[in-house]
Amino acid sequence: MSAWLFDLGNTRLKCAPLRADGSIGDAIALPHREEDVAAAMAQHLPARIDVAYLASVAQPTLRVAVLDALASRCGRISIARTQPRFDELRIAYADPRKLGVDRFLALLGTRTRVRGPALVCGVGTALTIDLVDADGLHLGGRIAPSPTLMREALHARAPQLPEVGGVYEYFASDTEDALASGCEGAGVALIEHSIAAATARLGTAPTVLLHGGGSEALARHLPNATEVATLVLEGLARWACVETAA
Repeated sequence: MSAWLFDLGNTRLKCAPLRADGSIGDAIALPHREEDVAAAMAQHLPARIDVAYLASVAQPTLRVAVLDALASRCGRISIARTQPRFDELRIAYADPRKLGVDRFLALLGTRTRVRGPALVCGVGTALTIDLVDADGLHLGGRIAPSPTLMREALHARAPQLPEVGGVYEYFASDTEDALASGCEGAGVALIEHSIAAATARLGTAPTVLLHGGGSEALARHLPNATEVATLVLEGLARWACVETAA
């Protein structure tokens, strides 16, 4: 049986084949625009897929475009949802629907990699931070604008401030570097503060995992963090295997 995993975010669509042993194959990123996604799938995916597993936090129109493209080549489409309990993982939110499925799946992916406490940081449109203890209890999290969104918002309000560019410095001597340093530094500081708070609460430092399109920029300033680009897909693979077995 051929099965594929699809992680549809606000800025990109990542996909990977699901292997028979529950691991994922090589992940690829496809064009994200509604008008391009069907052609991209035709170019990069098999003509027929038995089952597609989709996790989406994108706007409804884009999600529909992806579902339409999948429907033309898939025998079955299964959409992942946040669940209050899954294996050892227990979600802190009283209403699990409020926890984005990407955060839920990143926590699942983390549990396959880390048996101790972990701080899971997603760097996409938003910067999300979630803490899970050694027993799989989600202790809650934080949401802030990502460095990329900060730059976009500043540029939208003050067009003279460039949207991209600059080098990280502690004390920058030009505008581009100051913007890069301030926005990336805000993300780094929030993660470092969360690490300190998690360590104080748990009595031990958590393993720190970074994922998402903007994680590389922050990882350079967080030497004890590990980048896992496929963390959401790994969680989706775990969800898919349990869903199939059920």
